[in-house]
Amino acid sequence: MATTPVTEQNEPSTPPGAPATERERKRLHTKLKLATQIGQGIDGYIIGGIGLAMGAITDDLHLSSMEQGLVGASPLIGIFIGGPLFGRLADRFGRRPVFLMDMLIFLIGSVLQFFVADGTQLILIRLVMGVAIGGEYAIGAPLLSEYAGRLGRGRLLASLEISWYVGYALATVVGALFTSVDGGWRWSLASSAVIAVVCVALRGGIPESARWLLSRGRRDEAEALIEKYGIEVDVEAELDDRDEVRQDGFRALFSRQHLRSTVFASVFWAALVLPYFAIGTFWTEVFEALHMGDNAVAALLVYSFTAVAGVTAGCLVVDRIGRRKLLIPPFWITAACLALVAVWPSSTPVIVVGFLFFIFLNAASSALTAVYPLEVFPTSLRTTGVGFATAMSRVGAAIGTFLLPMGLDHFGAEFVLLIGAGVLVVGALVSQFLAPETTDLDLARAARTAREGA
Repeated sequence: MATTPVTEQNEPSTPPGAPATERERKRLHTKLKLATQIGQGIDGYIIGGIGLAMGAITDDLHLSSMEQGLVGASPLIGIFIGGPLFGRLADRFGRRPVFLMDMLIFLIGSVLQFFVADGTQLILIRLVMGVAIGGEYAIGAPLLSEYAGRLGRGRLLASLEISWYVGYALATVVGALFTSVDGGWRWSLASSAVIAVVCVALRGGIPESARWLLSRGRRDEAEALIEKYGIEVDVEAELDDRDEVRQDGFRALFSRQHLRSTVFASVFWAALVLPYFAIGTFWTEVFEALHMGDNAVAALLVYSFTAVAGVTAGCLVVDRIGRRKLLIPPFWITAACLALVAVWPSSTPVIVVGFLFFIFLNAASSALTAVYPLEVFPTSLRTTGVGFATAMSRVGAAIGTFLLPMGLDHFGAEFVLLIGAGVLVVGALVSQFLAPETTDLDLARAARTAREGA
């Protein structure tokens, strides 16, 4: 078993089969990390960019309340398709080709948003971009995890969520800059093309995953990569997993072996993101329902940057306090925060403090969405499992985003916030009983711990 983390891609001067130099290893490590982080950032950018643009889009394209909900929910619906689809493709055909393909879809979709003429076109384009986002979740973090060493893996993967929240916050800033520009929402949405171009350039030349090669029985190729780049892989544990896990594909996720992991990864992720996406997408409408509409733009900026602070804190402590402690207590606290705002909607201090605690702790726990799902599945099912969990998480988020404006119209903000609190309670209960402790375990051993319920 090799013990030095992978770092760099071979340059033309390196003879075939020769070990990569330290400089080459560092270049590969940096390139892979940046390519993955920017991919996560553009996911957040595309989701977050709609928040401040929604009012102008509604006026320019004459959207009904149902069309507003579909514009907000369409990327989340697309993720439902893209996560399982790209995840299955990456488990079957390899990580490398899928890693590049989904970013090309981002690039094309970003440009097309500028030219939409009606709500239907915008909904369809953002639906396709959502398919690419699902692909990014299914392949980005799993590929990076398969190159990472066991120590510090949580912090490395959690840093992807920082990128997501930075992308979300950056989209909010860009959206705010264009709010006073005629047709500015078009420039705001299309600006993600710039990020996509950078990411496509970075993804060229990334080698295949040695763990995936082992899962396909290609041991010689895998060991050549491990030796060349000094990848930390427990080869025997990976091969044992391959022998033990004889089923692959979606049916395997619901076998007795993997059902526990499938339910846990899907439910905890859905419970975390449903309130965040729904409230963030219709932030202005929520604040107006709470009679604080004049402060909505400033509050959304605070919301976004508080989330960045929260996920950064989660990233810093994920390997220190363990996965379970970062997940379960914040679920209960954030549920209480939303419930308090619902019970005292006329109190400005309660609204401010309640939302700040909700945002910070929800974002801190969300660091685990880039860690837990890919630690609880074996290599042969990793991207399929992550893709499915991504899809299930976005089903909840899409439903919440679609229903929230209608819920505000018919039942008011208090009811909507109580529903959000209830969703968080469900996440807390499921995590309490099903979440394994996988801190500092090799990926293969972490997946085994999850299967055994340890």
